[in-house]
Amino acid sequence: MRRRLLALVCVSATVLSGCGLISQDGGSERHTVTVWLMKDSASQDFLKRFTEGFEADHPDLDLDVRIQEWTGIGDKVQAALKADGTDGPDVIEVGNTQVPQYAEGGRLQDLTLESMRDWGIRDWLPGLAEPGQWLSQQFGIPWYAANRVVIYRKDLFEQAGVGEPPRTREEWLTATEKLDKNGDQGIYLAGQDWYTLSGLIWDEGGELATQDGEGGVWTGALDSAAALRGMAFYRELQALGDGPVDADEEHPPQAGVFAKGQIAQIIAVPGQAQSILRENPELKGKIGFFPVPGKSADKPGAVFTGGSDLVVPKNTDQEDGARAVVEALVSTKWNTDLARTMNYVPNKKSLAKDVSGEEGIEAMAAGAAQGRATPGTPRWGAVEADNPIKEYMTKVLKGAKAKSEARKASDRITELLDVNTR
Repeated sequence: MRRRLLALVCVSATVLSGCGLISQDGGSERHTVTVWLMKDSASQDFLKRFTEGFEADHPDLDLDVRIQEWTGIGDKVQAALKADGTDGPDVIEVGNTQVPQYAEGGRLQDLTLESMRDWGIRDWLPGLAEPGQWLSQQFGIPWYAANRVVIYRKDLFEQAGVGEPPRTREEWLTATEKLDKNGDQGIYLAGQDWYTLSGLIWDEGGELATQDGEGGVWTGALDSAAALRGMAFYRELQALGDGPVDADEEHPPQAGVFAKGQIAQIIAVPGQAQSILRENPELKGKIGFFPVPGKSADKPGAVFTGGSDLVVPKNTDQEDGARAVVEALVSTKWNTDLARTMNYVPNKKSLAKDVSGEEGIEAMAAGAAQGRATPGTPRWGAVEADNPIKEYMTKVLKGAKAKSEARKASDRITELLDVNTR
């Protein structure tokens, strides 16, 4: 903003030189914008195209893109936000559910105005936009999304007489029952896949936790009637296969199990199909995708939306340049380019048509319109670290009473979300 104001005041070339916008030799002064992006979020080819295009459009700016590892990134970002900002990042890619923990304490730039005026906030995917807010202000700007779909064996569906992918929960159960015969598993669903359970709970109108007014106390909500209905459906579906009740989808990795066994379905991001084919090339042409079915056929089921938001640190010394980078990365041109390159869902619902033609991405984009994220509190990381939801799921699947176990898990979530808990 400072350079924009100076440009309005300094109207002659002589004065502009004095203002520092044009150097003494007649060339424009250049500024470097440092951008932290996470490993594998964007290909080198995309980054090369973007950098060249951005610098051509902004002759006064140079990009310094620095790739970061996910391991330990939380502490690294917090340290950068607390530093003096002279040698730190000006734009940071963060996980969509991480924004509140960085915004707490006033360490991020408020980007609400730009979001509403220029960047299309009303069209953003809710699973990226909502967790990017903190105290009704927009700090995280949606970049890309990736959410779960159903990956299925077309040949096993055909053999079982299931002609079309199901569109409702009831159709899904009926089809899966048909598939769960003759040594085949109707679905491989690990007992502690709490991301999938979350979608079912949201579909029923329930929540993982609720807040008593803006800025109020958070309370676990797994024992609500809606959340219990979500768990009841999960239990029905999970029983139509041999997934372990005391492990999550990565123990063992479900893509490997799907590749080796006669399994009709798993719930995963479409990219896992590549892992499946690497382990079992014979499945090429036999794998399909469909959105997680909803309660009615008019829209898919709710899903947890993973992905990334872009934030600008409060301590940046390149505020205008940082905002220009964010604006470019989330623009239709570059956001669609990224989605096509990396098989992501674009940040806007209206852009889903621009990545049509690939079955997995189409299924993912359809589900993303019903995407949600975990509760928007900086303390949610403590819940995931302890994860009473997983323990609750295992106990119910082993035969314990759902309501009493849900109450225990909800109490633990409430304790973990207490700002006074250390």
